[in-house]
Amino acid sequence: MKEYSCQYAAEPCTRKVPIFAALSDDDLSRISAMIKHRKFTKGQPLVLEGALSDTLYIIQRGHVKLSKTTPEGKEQILHILTNGDFFGELSIFNSDELSNFSAYALKDTSICMLTRTDMEQLMRDNPDISLRLLKSVTKRLAHTENLAQSLATKDPEIRIACMIMELGDKYGKQRGAHIHIDLPLSREELASYVGVTRETISRKFSRFEDSGLIELIGNKQMLIIDLAGLESYMGY
Repeated sequence: MKEYSCQYAAEPCTRKVPIFAALSDDDLSRISAMIKHRKFTKGQPLVLEGALSDTLYIIQRGHVKLSKTTPEGKEQILHILTNGDFFGELSIFNSDELSNFSAYALKDTSICMLTRTDMEQLMRDNPDISLRLLKSVTKRLAHTENLAQSLATKDPEIRIACMIMELGDKYGKQRGAHIHIDLPLSREELASYVGVTRETISRKFSRFEDSGLIELIGNKQMLIIDLAGLESYMGY
């Protein structure tokens, strides 16, 4: 874990985060002076489930997965985060908060961190930040509830199609008529995200590829060929 500074970067992390969007340049500079900066290598934990947490983590550059361990001892991925996303916001509102998830770097990742004390001061000076944080917490809770419902009720093929669309929306880049995705997760992690086995992921990917919906490029890249076809699985 290495230290670095984004204060004088072309795009500091504070400018990427929606909760700071309404602040002035002077306020953003003041926040940048408060921030601690760290670099995490691929696979390194940022925080572990059950550990004491008092920090807001902002992703300057990279990918992070948030996950929980099921009663059966398996990993269930909750969220995949990227540049400008943040987590740990619940610790800002509660003292002695224990993390209810683990966070791991999916690639070499640069992180900006604000302590609870600093965030409390910022929210006193800028009450709008509290509202934006609440909106973020609500949105993330809705995502988790939808994930739980999906895992409980939807056909695995629908869940996988939905995951591909989500990855395309968050990580995809338009290339001609297709959407190119650098997959942030391994096949095993993708399986964990939608609650199926690795073999099921591989089998369904092959089926989607044979149907002309996607094209796989090795294990880490995918093209969405027929977005409308994938949407049809969701009843759109």
